[in-house]
Amino acid sequence: MKIIYDLGYKTINIFWRILFALTLYFAWTSPNIILGDNSTFGTSTTWLTTYAIIAAIILVTSLVLFQKVKNFFYFIFIKNQYITAPLLFIIIIILQILFVYYVHPVSGFDAGMLHYAAVNHKHVLEPNVAAYYSLNQNNLPITLLMRWIIVQTGHSSWMFFDYTTLVLVDISAILNILSIAIVKRKSLGIAIYVHCAWLLFFLSIIMPYTDAWVLPSVSLYILCYCIMAKKSIHFTFKVIAAVLFGLAIILAYFIKPSAIIPVIAIVIIEILSLMIRKINFFNIHLIQIILLLTVIGGVSLTTYKITSDAIKEQKYIKIQSWRSIPAIHFMSMGVYGTGGYNAKQALEMAVLQTKKQKTEYSKKMLFKRLKQLGAFGYLKFIIKKQGNNTADGTFGWLQEGHFFRENQKPTTKTISGKLKNFIFLYGRNIADFRFMAQTWWIFTLSIIALGYEKWKFRDFLKLSLVGGFLFLLLFEGGRSRYIIQYLPIILLLATISFTPAIARTKKIIAWARKD
Repeated sequence: MKIIYDLGYKTINIFWRILFALTLYFAWTSPNIILGDNSTFGTSTTWLTTYAIIAAIILVTSLVLFQKVKNFFYFIFIKNQYITAPLLFIIIIILQILFVYYVHPVSGFDAGMLHYAAVNHKHVLEPNVAAYYSLNQNNLPITLLMRWIIVQTGHSSWMFFDYTTLVLVDISAILNILSIAIVKRKSLGIAIYVHCAWLLFFLSIIMPYTDAWVLPSVSLYILCYCIMAKKSIHFTFKVIAAVLFGLAIILAYFIKPSAIIPVIAIVIIEILSLMIRKINFFNIHLIQIILLLTVIGGVSLTTYKITSDAIKEQKYIKIQSWRSIPAIHFMSMGVYGTGGYNAKQALEMAVLQTKKQKTEYSKKMLFKRLKQLGAFGYLKFIIKKQGNNTADGTFGWLQEGHFFRENQKPTTKTISGKLKNFIFLYGRNIADFRFMAQTWWIFTLSIIALGYEKWKFRDFLKLSLVGGFLFLLLFEGGRSRYIIQYLPIILLLATISFTPAIARTKKIIAWARKD
C-alpha cells in the first residue's frame, strides 16, 4: 500500500510541477504585462499605470528603508488585521455595487442568449433560440434557474442579473474564507486580503453566466469537505456538511459539469491517505466515515434524480434532444488553433442532424489533426495551450465573439463612460486594466509557487488544479475564462501558501546578500 501511496503522490507532483511551471512562465511573459505600446492588442498603457508603478516602487522602498513606515503598515495591516481586513472587504463590496450600477452592458455571446431566453417566453419560440438549446443542452439548467428567479422576483433586467452574479461571487469568497478559518485559522486575515485583491480585478460580476454562477457551489462543497475532515468538529455538524456537500456537487454539475473535478481530487486524496493508515473496522471514526459517505451518496443521487427529471419534464423550452453536441466535439475543437472555439466545427454541429453524424465528424477531425501534429507536434501544441488556458489574468476578458452589444468605444464624459474605458475593447484604459490584472495574477501564482509545503489539504488543492488543467488540455480551452470555475482552488492555495512563501523569499534574499 505504501508503494501505491508514494507512486500516487509522485505522479501528482510531476504533473503539478510541469503544468504549474508552464502557467507561471506564460503568465510572466504575457502580452498583458507590456508597458507602453502593445502590438499584440494594438493598445497602450496610460499615465495611470505609470503612476501606479512609481507609487508601488516608492511604497516598497519606504517599507525597506524607513522603520516608521514599516511599523505603520505592520500596525494597520498585520497587528490589526481582523479590523482592517473586514473593513477592506466591505469597501470592495461597495465598490462592486457602484461599478455594476454604472456599468452593466448586455453581452452578445452565450451569456446574452441565456438572458434573452429567460426573460420572455416568446423568445424561446424563435427558431434560432430553440436550435441553440437543442445543440447546447448543457446551458438549459442555468436558463431554467434564471427563469425561475425572474418569476419569483419579478425582475429581469441585465443589471439585476449582474447584481445576482455579484452576490454569488461574494458568497463564494465568504465560503472560501470560512474554509480557511477551519483549516488554518492563523491565515484568516491573509484570506480576506487575498480575496479582496481578487474581487478588485474580477470583472465577471457583470457577466451572468456559468463561469461565475458555479463558484459558490464549488466553494460550498470545499467548505463542507473541510468540516467533515476536521477531527475536532462535532459529528452532528459533519452530517449537516455531508448533506450540503451532496447538494453542492449536484448543483455544480448541472451548472458546469467540469466544476466537480475537485470532488474527484477529494476521493483520490482520501483513498491515498487510507493506504498508510491502520484501519480498525470497529473504530468509531471509520463508522462515522461510512455514515457520512452514505448521507452524501443518498443526497447526491436524490438531488440528481429530482433535478434531472425536472429538466426532462420542463415545458418552457422545446428542444430536440437528438441534436445535442457530443462531448468528443469539444475534444476535436481543443486540438485546433489556440485550443479553443472553432467556428467551422461549431457550424458543422448545427448542420449535421443526428448525434451519430456529429460524433463521426468530430472523430474524423480529431484524428486528422492528431495525425497532422504527430507526437512532437502535439507536445508543442499542449505546452502552448496550457499557456492559452491559464496565463491571462483577465480570464479571457473580451476574447469571446460579440462580447458586448453596445458601442465598444465609450465616452469619457460620464462616470459610466470613464469606467467602461477600462473594460471595453476600444477603451482608453483597457491596457491599464490588463496590466494591473496580470500583475495581480503573476503575484498570486508566484506566491503559490514559492509557498510549497507538505500538507494533505494543499495536496488536495494541487490535485484539483492538475485535474482542471488536464481537462482543459483535453477539451475546449484556448482562453483563461474556463479557469474561473477553479478560482476557489487557486485562491485557497494562494492563502495557505502566503506565509511560507514570504519566509522562503526572505531566505532567498538573505542568501543573495551573503553572496
